[in-house]
Amino acid sequence: MKGILGKKVGMTQIFSEQGEVIPITVIEAGPCFVAQIKRVERDGYAAVQLGFEEVKPKRLTNPQLKHLQKSDLPALRYLRELRMDEDEIARLGYQEGKKVTVDLFAVGEYVDVIGSSKGKGFAGVMKRHNFSGASITHGQSDRQRAPGAIGACMTPGRVFKGKRMAGHMGAERVTVQGLKVEMVDPERNLLAVRGAIPGAKNGLVMIRQGRKTHLMKKARK
Repeated sequence: MKGILGKKVGMTQIFSEQGEVIPITVIEAGPCFVAQIKRVERDGYAAVQLGFEEVKPKRLTNPQLKHLQKSDLPALRYLRELRMDEDEIARLGYQEGKKVTVDLFAVGEYVDVIGSSKGKGFAGVMKRHNFSGASITHGQSDRQRAPGAIGACMTPGRVFKGKRMAGHMGAERVTVQGLKVEMVDPERNLLAVRGAIPGAKNGLVMIRQGRKTHLMKKARK
């Protein structure tokens, strides 16, 4: 399963030949470097470790620098793994130290984009879980946005785990599947996909080959 790391640039729109407005998200994808190949015999699983965004060496720890120097790579800010089997690693030609660019993808392909959603801080149940709130009747004055009762009496005598309540909202790993690639610009390391992706501007994202490509093609016929 091919993939690449990038940063979200922002959203804009383009026009198709038929005059249709297409909302797109522009991603600065790569260049990335293969920092390590994980093997089943040695590591217990198979994966490709990608590094992205060169930084000053002083921004990394000595263990991080030594790890990258094994593959003759510069100091890289981000390291992420892309799980795949060893046969696929060999078929795609991944090797330690290899440079991976945005031309890995082509216009018309479907990809999945993984990123961290925007952090919203502490939020109540209406904003966090879309609760409707209580009705303003019988003299209530301060319960309109409250969640109401959260548990029973003696049985079970506790609040069940996973109960939807107020708490920290956002800043979670989110995967958006089946986004169509609308533009690939290898000269500027830009990739544009149809629709929105998770996270704020300059947020790190992973673009990988779509897992449900065959379903997306059927749905759009």
